[in-house]
Amino acid sequence: MDIYLESQRLVLRRFTGADVELLVELDADVEVMRYLTGEPTPREEVERKVLPEILARYETHPGLGTFAAHEKSSGAFVGWFGLQPTGEAGTVDVGYRLNRPAWGRGYATEGTRALIDEAFGGLGMDRVVADTMAVNTRSRRVMVKSGLRFVRVFHVHFDEPLPGTEYGEVEYAIDRSTWEAASLR
Repeated sequence: MDIYLESQRLVLRRFTGADVELLVELDADVEVMRYLTGEPTPREEVERKVLPEILARYETHPGLGTFAAHEKSSGAFVGWFGLQPTGEAGTVDVGYRLNRPAWGRGYATEGTRALIDEAFGGLGMDRVVADTMAVNTRSRRVMVKSGLRFVRVFHVHFDEPLPGTEYGEVEYAIDRSTWEAASLR
């Protein structure tokens, strides 16, 4: 197993070509996909696009990517966490997608905090950002608990908007100096 990092209860590792079933099952849950696409991701798309893009990112952006998350205690797959490049130098985007049995257990906050620490402490980044639909209150709560702060509401045009799109997207962020100040407490 190619471990990327560990937190108190989670192990994050690189995905492999053998992980198709994990991603298909995760993206098959309509509730998991509610604020993303509103529908399951077809298996063929996971096999031909989603997983190959995840694997390619490890090569094109060393230290960044999407990482499978497993419980340390049981080894159970709980979802994924990611640090993705943005168009801004020194800035990465943090994200997560967890299966429903993992919801409400603090894993999203724990994994996100671990990635923020890695972004600043391990990768030397200057800023970490995250975004979600304004109506996704659970994800927004995770962002705040993880140390990210509200930046703005913005609107994106979607050809097939999801319910709630009319309220916009929200951006949260933390910069290095804020993270360092919080880390010293």
